[in-house]
Amino acid sequence: MKKEVSKGRAARLINAGNLILVTSSYKDKDNIVTCAWHSPCSHKPACLSVALAKKHLSSELITKSSEFIINVPDWSLKDSAVFCGTHSGRDCDKFKDGKLSKERPHTLIKTPKIKECIGSVECSLVDVKPIGDHFVFFGEPLHADAEEELFDFDNLVWKSNAGLIFHLGSTFFIKQPPL
Repeated sequence: MKKEVSKGRAARLINAGNLILVTSSYKDKDNIVTCAWHSPCSHKPACLSVALAKKHLSSELITKSSEFIINVPDWSLKDSAVFCGTHSGRDCDKFKDGKLSKERPHTLIKTPKIKECIGSVECSLVDVKPIGDHFVFFGEPLHADAEEELFDFDNLVWKSNAGLIFHLGSTFFIKQPPL
């Protein structure tokens, strides 16, 4: 027998993607936000999307700078990811307090990458759509990289030993299951 899930919680039925850390920057302020709602949205032209709450500092920084970086953490960064998802960048320095290091991007954008992450995608903002209490930011990938021993460059998929963090909702996380 199936039991109804409320419309407002329906996303929990599909919310099982790997967790990412989105970095943003404007003027002298850098920030990190943990994000479970993200997706590719076009091959040609290439486009990726991230959905962030309108109230987040990162939403403000991305809107002002027109850029962001998607950083892919592995399981060793779970505590840092939880910290970045439960604290506001308005009240703390998430790089310092989250025990994460800044790394220069490969392109001309000013937003820092997270050195400890196993992959990243540097994006230029192409569009923003307000949807309820969130903004969906659409970004054109300018540069992407991944740890060679953890990414299958022939098939373009993470290897099973990458140890991606999957967010199941609420406070529930699992490490990437072996294939």
